Amino acid sequence: MARWLPRSTDLTRFCQKLNRVKTLEDDMMETSFNRCLSTIDLTLLGIGGMVGSGLYVLTGTVAKEIAGPAVIISFIIAGFASLLAALCYAEFGARVPKTGSAYMFTYVSVGEIWAFLIGWNVLLEYMIGGAAVARAWSGYLDSIFNHKIKNFTETHVGAWQVPFLARYPDFLAAAILLVATAFISFGAKVSSWLNHVFSAISIGVIIFILIMGFVLAQPKNWSTQEGGFAPYGLSGIMAGTATCFYAFVGFDVIAASSEEARNPQRAVPRAIAFSLGLATGAYILVSVVLTLMVPWHTLDPDSALADAFYRRGYAWAGFLVAAGSICAMNTVLLSNLFSLPRIVYAMAEDGLFFQVFSRVHPRTQVPVVGIVVFGLLMALLALIFDLEALVQFLSIGTLLAYTFVAASIIVLRFQQQKGDVPAPAASGRPNPEPHEGPSGGELKEYESFSDKLQLVDRDKSKEQREPGQLKAAFEPYLEFLSDFYPGEVVTVAVVTLMVSAICLCSILVFGNTHLHLPTWSYSLLLVLFSLGFLLSLLLIWAHEQQHSTQTFQIPLVPLSPALSIILNIYLMLKLSYMTWLRFIIWLLLGLLVYFGYGIWHSKENLRELQPQRVSAHYVVFPGGSLEERVQAVQPSSQPATGLPDTDTDDCKR
Repeated sequence: MARWLPRSTDLTRFCQKLNRVKTLEDDMMETSFNRCLSTIDLTLLGIGGMVGSGLYVLTGTVAKEIAGPAVIISFIIAGFASLLAALCYAEFGARVPKTGSAYMFTYVSVGEIWAFLIGWNVLLEYMIGGAAVARAWSGYLDSIFNHKIKNFTETHVGAWQVPFLARYPDFLAAAILLVATAFISFGAKVSSWLNHVFSAISIGVIIFILIMGFVLAQPKNWSTQEGGFAPYGLSGIMAGTATCFYAFVGFDVIAASSEEARNPQRAVPRAIAFSLGLATGAYILVSVVLTLMVPWHTLDPDSALADAFYRRGYAWAGFLVAAGSICAMNTVLLSNLFSLPRIVYAMAEDGLFFQVFSRVHPRTQVPVVGIVVFGLLMALLALIFDLEALVQFLSIGTLLAYTFVAASIIVLRFQQQKGDVPAPAASGRPNPEPHEGPSGGELKEYESFSDKLQLVDRDKSKEQREPGQLKAAFEPYLEFLSDFYPGEVVTVAVVTLMVSAICLCSILVFGNTHLHLPTWSYSLLLVLFSLGFLLSLLLIWAHEQQHSTQTFQIPLVPLSPALSIILNIYLMLKLSYMTWLRFIIWLLLGLLVYFGYGIWHSKENLRELQPQRVSAHYVVFPGGSLEERVQAVQPSSQPATGLPDTDTDDCKR
């Protein structure tokens, strides 16, 4: 019976396969896409992804039902929380200018299976998000014409009473998705131009709303007679923050487009900062004028802005607001259809998804197969499915992606950069990698027996600690950590930090409601998990980071990503159990795809199967002695026995 059990070496090799990271090309600017997008193009793409129907619907809903006029503070806090995640995306987008967004960032720093699951969830997020926006677009246009489209469809086509299906087929929503798919397939420049047009109209309408709104503003609407500025108190403000946070989902389209940016190192961070700043400003100012125009408790949640102008005697302004809303929803549609095929392309290009989606049209230089296939799937979803129950699923996929990107930032910041050379550990463990030559200049390399003879002469007094190593100031207190290779302790600390964050947030969310913990145990668990989180944070901080590079870097690492992690986990745990159930089912389907296809066709897997010629590694030290270190890099069929004795003797002579 025991012989059927897997050996420990097989389990170790299997786990290594799951956690292998992507090998990046030397020239990351080389691409089959067309690098044609400027900073302005990327900024408008980001604004289009964030400032959609939420500006016209969400502000009124949160103001009336959750926070009152204090929705302004909710948007400020939500904007700051989104900034933490956006800065992580900005650093990765500048350092790894490849399409794929959160999937790619996770793959290059955390591991393959985690990257696949992130990409798998983002894929569904974009599909449901695009279909839901198309149905909202259809419903908004239908309401302008007194629901004539809906009545015509129900009369001539019929209505359904089937669970999970819409009450009637929404042909208008499917049609707008097919038209948008056609435009996206013409290339990035056409998509960007179309986004410019709709964004310009939407921004013009927002400016009109702000000017007219401040002219019609009445400060008495914030007075105590109308309920005051914060009628629901601090709890209402924080509940509003959780809802408003999702209004800023969409800036990741910039990171997904980095492979088509002319100068991604500069354009991606700037575009993310500009778009997030403008979107936050728009949400805050629109909330101000909306709650000043009419009393907050009289707002119409479905069409707050249009109704506010109508009640103030400017019914004609409602048509402008409707036009701005439709244009804003068009930009969100374009953003979803633009990002989704590129993430699928990145997964297919790495071999984790079906290879047909990695084909790029030679003339338009876009993944046209992915655009057409997923555009049709979006149209089908919008046509027949009831998406209201699935919309909340969008939140969990986004928050999971944010969490892994923030964790990836910490891991990557404390790893050695490509081409860097690790310094010897404090314990004296020799590092075979080379440093400077005997004269302090460039390293001298010599080829022999398919290996490199590398002349190394290090000045110990000028030794500089490399990323991932313990800082000199902490060495007397944490000397036992010096025995680990650079980055190992940080990786373990990141895992501990995330586990502590999950436990801490679970106690905060479920401790009093579902678990009914006594006060003493509730407080004790909060203290223990808070200490675990803080100690993990301090342990990471006690190690050296990468030195400043020419690309953008998020400040206050590891504090900033850690705050983003704990915030995202807290918001994920606030979602309903049905959302988690659907999420788990979708994850299981993704694991079937990965273990049935992705793990076998992964390019990293194929690279591991390629035979290696390197058999031994030699380093010549200034004393003239020769140290041999046999590398375990041969394929399994070739024993790691080093070079023949005759060759070694010749080398020694």
